[in-house]
Amino acid sequence: MKQLSSDIAVLIRMRALLVVLTRRELNARFAGSIGGIIWAWIQPALTIASYYVVFDLVFAMRLGEHAPAERVGTFLIVGMIAWMAFAEMTQRGMNSLVDVGGLLQKNPLPPALFPARSILATATVFFPLFILVTVAYWPMHHGSLAIVAMLPLLLLQTMTAWLLAYLLAILMAALRDVAQIVAFVFSVGVFAAPILFPLTMFPERWRWVLWLNPITPYVLSYQNILLNGQWPSPSSWLAIACTMAVIAVILNIVIGRSRDQLVDWL
Repeated sequence: MKQLSSDIAVLIRMRALLVVLTRRELNARFAGSIGGIIWAWIQPALTIASYYVVFDLVFAMRLGEHAPAERVGTFLIVGMIAWMAFAEMTQRGMNSLVDVGGLLQKNPLPPALFPARSILATATVFFPLFILVTVAYWPMHHGSLAIVAMLPLLLLQTMTAWLLAYLLAILMAALRDVAQIVAFVFSVGVFAAPILFPLTMFPERWRWVLWLNPITPYVLSYQNILLNGQWPSPSSWLAIACTMAVIAVILNIVIGRSRDQLVDWL
C-alpha cells in the first residue's frame, strides 16, 4: 500500500492548501448566484421534503410488518440522503482530474488533492443535512446513544467516496468512456440497495447482490440508528471495512501503474 499511503501523507501535509482549494470549489460552483451555497442545500432538502409530503401525507403509504419504519416516506429519506451524498461525492470526484488537466500539466501538484477537494466540498453541503435529519428523527430514535455512531459512519462514507472517486478519476483520465459507464451504474445502483425498499422485501437468496453495492452497509446502519435507535450491526461494519480494503488495494495498484502517464493522459 506504499503508493496510496504516500498520497494520504501528502493530503495530510498539504491540508491547508486542501482547505483553500475546497473553499474555492464551493465558491466556483455557485459563482454569480445571489443565494450562493444555499442553493446546494435547497435541492436535496426539497427532495427530502417531497418524499415526506407525497408518500406520508398525500398517499399515506405504509410498509409491511417487518420493515424498519411504518411510513414509506420516512423510510425513503434515510436511504436517499445517504445515496445522494455518495453519488454526488463520487461523480464529482471522478471528474476532478479531467477538469484540472491543464493545471496539472503546468504545475506539479499532487493529483490526490483534486478528488479530495471535490469530496470535501460536497461533504460540506450534505453533512448539515445529515444533522438536520438526525434531529428531525429524534422521536424515532429517542436520542439513543447509537446516534454517536453517525459521525464515524459519515467519515467512513466520505473516505470510501474518496477512494472510489480517486480510482475512477484515474481510470477516466485514461479512458473517457468510464464516465458513461459510471453514470449508468449510478442510475441503476439506487435499486441495488435497501433504499427504496427494506432489505426484508428482497428475495433472501439474492440479498448478497445488495452487499456488492458500497452504499448498502451505510444505508442499513443509518436506518438502524435513525429509525430504530439501534447500533449498526457487526456485519455492516465488516462490510464497510472489506469494501474500503478492496478499493484501497485496487487504487494502490492503479496509482503505481499510472504515476508516470497520468498527466499525459489529461
